[in-house]
Amino acid sequence: MRVITFQEPGKVRVSLESPAELVAGTVRVRTLYSGVSAGTELTAYRGTNPYLSRKWDTERRLFVEGQTHAYPLAGWGYQEVGEVIEAAPDVADPPVGSLVWGIWGHRAEAVVPAEKLVGHVLPPGADPVTGVFARVGAIALNAVHAADIHLGDQVAIFGQGVIGLLATRLAVLSGARVVAADGIADRLELARRFGAAETFDIASGSVAEFMRKRVEGADTAIELSGSHAGLHEAIRTVRKGGRVVAAGFYQGDGVGLRLGEEFHHNQVQLVSSQIGGVASWLSHRWDVERMQRTFMELVHRGEVDARELVSHIMPLDRAAEAFDLIDKHQSEVLQLVFEFEESQ
Repeated sequence: MRVITFQEPGKVRVSLESPAELVAGTVRVRTLYSGVSAGTELTAYRGTNPYLSRKWDTERRLFVEGQTHAYPLAGWGYQEVGEVIEAAPDVADPPVGSLVWGIWGHRAEAVVPAEKLVGHVLPPGADPVTGVFARVGAIALNAVHAADIHLGDQVAIFGQGVIGLLATRLAVLSGARVVAADGIADRLELARRFGAAETFDIASGSVAEFMRKRVEGADTAIELSGSHAGLHEAIRTVRKGGRVVAAGFYQGDGVGLRLGEEFHHNQVQLVSSQIGGVASWLSHRWDVERMQRTFMELVHRGEVDARELVSHIMPLDRAAEAFDLIDKHQSEVLQLVFEFEESQ
């Protein structure tokens, strides 16, 4: 069975692994499509992921000396769609033949607990490629929920990659007036189509100064570029007492983040959003599973056009080329999807 493996930083190959055994409570899924996370997976490709140099202590929730993961890293990925081709005798849902979305990594086949796929069946007529957006859509929705948006709020969203564009759309659906910031013209055009009231090219100046002239600053900013400089500018952009949701995956030391300036003087709220959990004040009502299903319902109802974000569909055999493209030419790639059927 074929699986994408990071051999070492900058080196990807398609390896072989033995199929897993079907046991009670599981189904076998044959992968059709798998989406690449240009954030998390690039940290594994580049060798910058903190799990590679620090050990995550799950009980104390601290990074400590040691190593959590080591190369080779097989089957990373969390945006998969496939067909249920076999089910254990005790499983009725999801049924054999159904198309499901879930998380099982960049591998041609997986045995998955059936309970993890209940409610993940694509409706008849749905484009199966849209299923790769369930997790990233939940990440965007999680950030929008953490922003605590109210009708009429002025919201700046930094970074208009896949998650940033989805956050822009979801914030608009939540009643916000969104200013979308990025440095890539095509992404700013997409942001306008996704409902942004205004866009701002970060190469042209300061988002904070732009917003101050328009509306005396944003009520909330959502930072999804993963850049410390972007986070600093997001902090500068909000009004006194405003909220900044830091939802990017920041790497290394915080160069360019100066917390003694606007953060300190404007009493800015800085909130972290990460898909390992939801905002604490919502956890009695929301969980990650509900966020994923809610996002996919929006896609199926036509309120979010996720398919428009797919820029590349490539066969599994071209995995090394694909990651090199994302790494070196990020401005040319939005959502890259691996197609498995041609590679069976």
